[in-house]
Formats: sequence, structure tokens, C-alpha cells
Amino acid sequence: MFQPVILWTDALIFLLLAAVTAFFVYARRQPHLRDPLRRVAQSRAGMVSMVVLAAYVAIGLLDSLHFRPALPGKPGAGVQYAVETLSVLDKLATPLRERNEKTYSAPFATHAYAKEVVELPDGREVRDFPRLKYGGAHLVDPEAWLSDVLVRTLKAETLALATWLLAALALCAWLAHRNAGSLSTTWRAVWRGETPIPWRAGLLTLGLLLLLVFPALALSTHYHVLGTDKVGQDVLFQTLKSVRTGLVIGTLTTLVMLPFAVLLGIMAGYFRGWIDDLIQYLYTTLNSIPGVLLIAAAVLMMQVWMESNPDLFDTVAARADARLFFLCAILGVTSWTGLCRLLRGEALKLREMEYIQAAHAFGVSHWRIIGRHLLPNVMHIVLITVVMDFSGLVLAEAVLSYVGVGVDPTMQSWGNMINSARLEMARDPMVWWTLAAAFLFMFALVLFANLFADTVRDAFDPRTRR
Repeated sequence: MFQPVILWTDALIFLLLAAVTAFFVYARRQPHLRDPLRRVAQSRAGMVSMVVLAAYVAIGLLDSLHFRPALPGKPGAGVQYAVETLSVLDKLATPLRERNEKTYSAPFATHAYAKEVVELPDGREVRDFPRLKYGGAHLVDPEAWLSDVLVRTLKAETLALATWLLAALALCAWLAHRNAGSLSTTWRAVWRGETPIPWRAGLLTLGLLLLLVFPALALSTHYHVLGTDKVGQDVLFQTLKSVRTGLVIGTLTTLVMLPFAVLLGIMAGYFRGWIDDLIQYLYTTLNSIPGVLLIAAAVLMMQVWMESNPDLFDTVAARADARLFFLCAILGVTSWTGLCRLLRGEALKLREMEYIQAAHAFGVSHWRIIGRHLLPNVMHIVLITVVMDFSGLVLAEAVLSYVGVGVDPTMQSWGNMINSARLEMARDPMVWWTLAAAFLFMFALVLFANLFADTVRDAFDPRTRR
């Protein structure tokens, strides 16, 4: 049994997911949105990016389903729940979460990274690299770890290829049923790249992901694939847990930013006069304050308030989540000015169009004109800006956590991993895998998010349409 736990960021994540779903349902009925979205799907770069980003989103959603497990008790007694809050990802990755070593160990290592005093069977004590408690513990001969890794990797990649083949056949069967064609004809069309949507690029990307994921899953139960940190925690588990933090910072900030940017930007361009002057003064003042200083001051105030009211948070996870939510709010308040300026300029242009003047002549109210005519015509700018700002927000979390004003130190994030790795790089021997793991996962997310943003920009920009 378990007790469901809904954190603030969990609720906002699923609210955002519902909003995105509603947007796509609405876009299917609107030609000016449906056609650009179809161009995004027909782009090879867009298809590859969507497959990779979908993998990140799946990890983030699994880590957003929280619960408190039931404690073992006597029959007939009431059910007691653990204080620790876990997620579905924690449950699935239990071996990674619970198999902690004493201290550092390199990727795929069978011995510790530093020498310790080891007692030999004859009672003598020598300084040597001790065997790890979990990493490679199943091996009788630690020197045979390479052959064991190769055998397990080969088996995992065979299973990955079989899974990919089933997925490819399922996709071709669905396309054949949808287009009323034969399976063999559809298969040839997909692999020749003759389909309007580049399914071949998506399947190849999926195959590469499976060839990486399956061996990592198979080896993680017997080795520390990405090594361990100073306290012996698995670095692969930390990196996977950091995915949700990056996604939350990159997506939930838009929930705070969009109302300010869209409403104030359209109002400034449409009404002009003193309203325009007031809104311009507001975002000019915000732009004049260095963003890092403003965020640092707000986060420090939040820390003081949380330390003064510890009874408001029943678990450590709730406390860390509250700080993450507040950080998203601060980033949203400080990052809406650029989009607001763009929407102001677009509204200044649109208010002079003939259909807006005709609506004024027929006595249509200002807010109805904004909702029916201005807002739909600036949505492409909103969508492009939101997608392109995602990468910057992910990097902003890493920078803020690195300087100590980001997420809670108890929360896993790429910024906290990089912050802890800066001292590890200076020790001898150097511990490099924590920094490398955080960098690679963050680099992949930012890279494919930028590729997807470029595809969306090209699809929605009227100047690039043929």
C-alpha cells in the first residue's frame, strides 16, 4: 500500500501537460496552426528531436508521480506510512538508489578509487584498493570484468534490437491500416523515406536510444555504470533524477511568464497612450536590474522564511519542492520582458489592420477584439519564444545552482552535480565522471531542444513558407 503525494510542481506539471494537449486539440481545428505543426512533424530534425525529448519527458513524468510507502506493521494495527517521499522512478530504480558504496568508484570499477587499509586473510594490514560492496561483487575474478560487461552488453543489445523491430512493425501496421495499404508496401515506403512524415528518421533515433538504454539498464544492476560520488551514491541515478528538475525549470517557468508577457504586451501595443507608457516603464525597470542579483535576493528571502516556518513542510521533499516552485516563479517574473516587447510591437502593427478597424466601426468591444483577433495572430510568436527560451532556462538552473542560489541542495539537479564536481576535479586522482555525466545529459537536452526550437521557428515564420 502507499499514500499518494501531490507536490506543487507535480500538480503544475500535469496542468501544463493538460494545457499542451488542449492546445493540440485546438490547433487541429485551426488551419493557421495545423499547417505549421504538420511542417514540424515533416521535418527530419523535428522528428529526431521529438523522439529524444519524449524520452526526457517520460523520465520526468515518472519522477513526478510521488507517494509514501506503507511501513510494515502488526496485523490489525493502523497503516503507518514512511516519512520519505518516493517517486515511481525511485521505485523502478531501487537497485541504483539503495546500493551505495563507501566513497568514490570509477565507472564499471570493481575496486574503490582510493587506497585504504585492508586486512588480509592472514591478519596483515596493507594499503590497497578494496573491493566494492556492490560494483562487480558477482565476479569471482575481478579482472574478468571486461568480458562480463561485453557479454551482458551483447545480450542487452540483442533484446534492444528485438524491441525496436517490434516497435517498427507496430508502426508500419498502424500506417498500413490508416492508409488502407499492405504491410509490405508500407514497410518499403518507410525505409525508402517516401512517407510525408519522416518515420525512418524517428525509428533510427529510437533504435539508437534503445541500444544505449538497454545495456545501461542491464549493467546497472551489477556495476556502477557512471561511477559513484563522494558518499557512494550512484551517479547514473543522480543524473536521471536531475532530468525532472531541468524540465520543471524549463517548462513551469512559462506558466508564470506567459500571463504577464501576453496580456501586458498586447495591452501596450493595442491601447497605447498612458497604458503603453506604464507597461514600458515596468519592463524597462525590471531589465535595468541584473537578473542574477534579483534572483539571488529573492531566493535568500525565501530561505529565511522557510527556516522561520519549518512546521509548514512535513517532509524534506516538500521543502525542496517549495523552493523549486519559488525559483520557477522568480525566473518567470524576471524573464517575461523580452516576449512582452515582441508582442507589443506586433500588436502595434496589427491594430492598424483593416479587419481591426472594421471591428471598431461595428462597435466590437476592446477585449473581444483582443481575444478574437489579436491573440490568435500572435500565438506563433508566443510558441516560438517559449520553445526557444526552454534551453536558456535549463542552463540558468545549472548556473544558479552552481553559485548556490538555485534549487535546494537536497534536490538532485545538474547544477548541484556540477557544483559538487568542481572540488572533485582538483583532487588527486581526479574524479571526472560526475561532471561528465551532468554535462552530457544536459548537453543532449539543450541540443535537441534547440534543434526542435529551430524547426518550430522555421515552420511558424511566415517569411520561410513557400
